[in-house]
Amino acid sequence: MAVIVQKFGGTSVATAEKIRGAASRAVEAKRRGYDVVVVVSARGHKTDELVELAREITSHPRPREMDMLLSTGEQESVALMAMAVHELGAEAISLTGAQIGVLTDTTHTKARIVSISTKRMQELLQAGNIVIAAGFQGVDAEMNITTLGRGGSDTTATALAAVLNAELCEIYTDVEGVFTTDPRLVPEARKVERISYDEMLELASLGAGVMHSRSIEFAKKYRVQLRVRPAYSDGPGTLIAPEPDEVTSVVTGVAFVRNEAMITLVGLPDQPGVMSTLFSSLSAARIPVDMVVQNVAREGTANVSFTVAEDELPAALTVAKATASSLQAEDVVATTGLSKVSVVGHGMQTHTGVAARMFQVVAARGINIRVVTTSEIKISVLIDRSRCNDAVQAAHSGFELDKATSSLPQVGRVSNGHRHGAIDAASPELTADIVSRLDSMESIVVSDITTDTNQSRVTLSNLPDDPGIAEAVFTAIAEGGVLVDMIVQNAARDGQATISFTVPRSDLDCAILLLREVMETYPGSVVTSDRSIGKISVSGIGLRSHTDVGARLFRCLAANSINVEMINTSELKLCVVISADEADLAMTQLRAEFGLGKSG
Repeated sequence: MAVIVQKFGGTSVATAEKIRGAASRAVEAKRRGYDVVVVVSARGHKTDELVELAREITSHPRPREMDMLLSTGEQESVALMAMAVHELGAEAISLTGAQIGVLTDTTHTKARIVSISTKRMQELLQAGNIVIAAGFQGVDAEMNITTLGRGGSDTTATALAAVLNAELCEIYTDVEGVFTTDPRLVPEARKVERISYDEMLELASLGAGVMHSRSIEFAKKYRVQLRVRPAYSDGPGTLIAPEPDEVTSVVTGVAFVRNEAMITLVGLPDQPGVMSTLFSSLSAARIPVDMVVQNVAREGTANVSFTVAEDELPAALTVAKATASSLQAEDVVATTGLSKVSVVGHGMQTHTGVAARMFQVVAARGINIRVVTTSEIKISVLIDRSRCNDAVQAAHSGFELDKATSSLPQVGRVSNGHRHGAIDAASPELTADIVSRLDSMESIVVSDITTDTNQSRVTLSNLPDDPGIAEAVFTAIAEGGVLVDMIVQNAARDGQATISFTVPRSDLDCAILLLREVMETYPGSVVTSDRSIGKISVSGIGLRSHTDVGARLFRCLAANSINVEMINTSELKLCVVISADEADLAMTQLRAEFGLGKSG
């Protein structure tokens, strides 16, 4: 019989009425023929209440006793849930983390799972019970109760779904699902029926609070299908799953970050070690950065821009000025009142014209783009904050996200997609692998590093810093059917903008020909290219929260005398362009630096 795991967060079991509602969902799934495992969090604000109660007793509670205290929140919930199931005429049994079979290390308040025994759960399921499992907790080898730290119930739910080879893991929450953008800003925003793991993670600002990002990364690793559903209605919610064989929407959603500030270091020496110095300084000050952009150097110097949350600007500016002085940079420029607007979708990987369309709809509103960064499935632009709402609305309507599928009218071609295979059943070997990954789940920062030496770079410089420039460039490229990968536009310098992008090496000559007519309309503009480049992509969910990722990356490259020519970032990736001749060395050294071993 197929297994389904249902996870209910604290707001979904906050009252007796909500507990009865959750119990009815579990019973309904059981009657549909599923073996059901329910993972439950502490009710409502129960954990906060327990923490506050402990503070009234002592300002320095021992971690072991805090775990003993906090674990009672989930134990209360599972017992009440089991009672509610009994009242509906079904069999259920509540289990603590220890009774489930979750063995952890001895690190109280943020323990890591060492092993999971499914024997008791399987026996209870086979006997016809609904298993009500306490999330967030386990037990160590000495039978001390431990808790798993932030996102612990999500961790429990996805881990159990993986080791039980569940057909589905349902996440019940207080939202209808994931929307194409914030419906408070765009009333036409539509609930997304299906979204891939990476799209969900790239749309972090829209998915905030829905589910812990590390659990989504974990579900991706073991192909656990997640469905985010409203606890208060029968809505189907949003399925988070591997990308489908056929992409039905080019763009899935529009995300935005409203309060950004940008710092640009002007005239940095174009040599190895410069970025290492900057990012080591930012890391030491624990300043998380968002967008990072470096375009191709001109006359031996390069400009580097990065954005931070506006309230981090004073501290970041202090670091930037000190670093600029040590590197003998020409200037440091700070800009406030900015917003980042992004479009995300797996269709970008196979359709040309997505960037062109993004720039078209923004230019049509007279919105000037200050900075551009991209990943394979995301395009982000930095604009004046006063135009943020306009840009979000323009992108949402321009990609027809109010409809069931988004499209690119009159632009683009479709390449063959990649078919994914299913994983095997949860064998002992797979279970051991799952637990091994769980053991390091909280420290997942970089999940993969890849290299691509089959691209070429095109740089357009001395362009006027006006709305419509990027639109003209990428419309010409799209009309020629050329698929663009990285796009980098740094902050303008002396009223002139520089745009660089990469294309498949086989399309370089075609791209340059397509640009000829466009460039003729901008006197003084210059086109340069590099036929052979190396692109290094560092992927992971900890790139923003762990400030030392960039520092380690650039320190490693500098230690091997590898110069960085271009940089861009997204929520999930940090990409650099280096010399193609140095790509293999960079790959080997970086995988060793982040403990990933040799690439497969």
